[in-house]
Amino acid sequence: MVNLKDRPFYLNDEQESWVLETLRSMTVEEKVGQLFCVMGQDYEPARLERMVASGQVGAILFRPEPADSIRNRFAPLDKAARIPLLKAANLEEGGTGGISDGTLFGWPMLTAATDDETLVEKFGQVCAVEGRSAGINWTYSPVCDIDMNFRNPITNVRTYGSDPDRVRRFTQKYVEAVQGCGMAACAKHFPGDGVDYRDQHLHPTYNSLPAQEWYDTYGRIYQNLIAHDLLSIMVGHIVQPNVAMEINPQLSFADCLPASLSKEMLTGVLREKFGFNGIITTDATIMGGFCMAMEREKAIPAAIAAGNDMLVFNTDFEEDYQYLLSGVQHGEVSLSRLEEAVTRVLALKAKVCFSSPCKIKIDGPKWHKEAAEKAITLVKNNQPEVFPVTPERYPQVRLIVLGRDEILDGSIGRIALEYLRRQGFDAELYRPLEDDLHGTGKLSRQRLTLYLANYEQASNQTTVRIDWCKKHALDGPRFLNEEPCVFVSLANPYLLQDAPRVKTYLNAYTATRTVIETVIDKLMAGGPFLGVSPVDAFCGLPDTRL
Repeated sequence: MVNLKDRPFYLNDEQESWVLETLRSMTVEEKVGQLFCVMGQDYEPARLERMVASGQVGAILFRPEPADSIRNRFAPLDKAARIPLLKAANLEEGGTGGISDGTLFGWPMLTAATDDETLVEKFGQVCAVEGRSAGINWTYSPVCDIDMNFRNPITNVRTYGSDPDRVRRFTQKYVEAVQGCGMAACAKHFPGDGVDYRDQHLHPTYNSLPAQEWYDTYGRIYQNLIAHDLLSIMVGHIVQPNVAMEINPQLSFADCLPASLSKEMLTGVLREKFGFNGIITTDATIMGGFCMAMEREKAIPAAIAAGNDMLVFNTDFEEDYQYLLSGVQHGEVSLSRLEEAVTRVLALKAKVCFSSPCKIKIDGPKWHKEAAEKAITLVKNNQPEVFPVTPERYPQVRLIVLGRDEILDGSIGRIALEYLRRQGFDAELYRPLEDDLHGTGKLSRQRLTLYLANYEQASNQTTVRIDWCKKHALDGPRFLNEEPCVFVSLANPYLLQDAPRVKTYLNAYTATRTVIETVIDKLMAGGPFLGVSPVDAFCGLPDTRL
């Protein structure tokens, strides 16, 4: 049985009574329904309302919309629900993870680069307070992955970097801040992304660390959060064969399943070794990493039997619901395992669905500016004479925008051009397709080329690399020895691998108007650059330091 008065729930008598009485009142069909978290916008409102009213849904996640819109989506569902809903969001980078009019505080790596734990606390408070203002009570964060492999296309600035100790400290601060505001945190992606160079959204990937190294790094991070009352853990479609085979020596490498389906990792490690008593939920079951592991009809009940308490998202809800219900009816999921999972779901609801509004006062834009000031990192400067970048020294600035130009604040190119011109620069946006090959005789040392690159990590892609212009790569820094050049990455911290010879390179970790303007201010002043790189921005390559 689940101890509801122990870590991490600490329910009082009234809360415990509500959980047990609610459980006793539920049909098997309602119990099965409590184990599903659905993507709200995937269903017509009337259908979703019927699903909630019939007890088929335990949790809902809506993609970000304005806070009023999210509240309006939840209102009829709250009215229809006999059992309160867990209302989830991916509050990884600020309130914007749940509400589109929230604060984009910064990707976790921006906060890590400040090396300031007080800013992680502010980060968590912004996420929780803004999320709760729209009714959200469960965040699928923090990201606890370690960015060990710079080629990984999905971890990157979503992480707190490559230092396990910093990841451990900063995820703890984030969890304490979020849960201190009455919202449940869900650490992800157990057993840990960032070792493989591939994306678990596309197929199962591997955390291939030796067992003891895994326990000393990723394992230590999760054990620390469990010791600090983490309420839930999200499990990735990531195989950890060395740990699984140590737990169960009868397994072969080929037998090892993604952790989302692995009894060894869920029950053997999280429950028995680590003593975790909170909710375990899968990552999205629509992902290739889950779908490819076994037949879906078997995988849905197998995920619960292995130790998950909830299933996130569906390829076809009615089909998945029937797969799980059939699994219970045919004994693939025992009634005791089902009730254990439902008890934990109800315990989390008792913890967060009835809590009072958070009274903590936040100032998201101000704190974002503070984080940007401390995070911007001068990774490399082999031309110290380039600073300060002033209109007197460089009357002309040639701006080159690489990657995605459109961000929440508008166009990177427009934001930067307008700000540079207000500071007195004659700034122009370079358009390589309108240019031709040329020599160096007419180049001016009084013109600065400023690169602003925005290559963000994202799911369902295999690489995050610079795509130079197909016309002779005319936007490349080929004449960096003839004219001054400064390269700023607003997202991916590893772009030196594709521009290794640039002499001055900065990482800024998050593309917002505030970050862009702060970068320009620091270039004009020649610093101070306070950021501490959370990763090896040189990518282990010798030429990137030249």
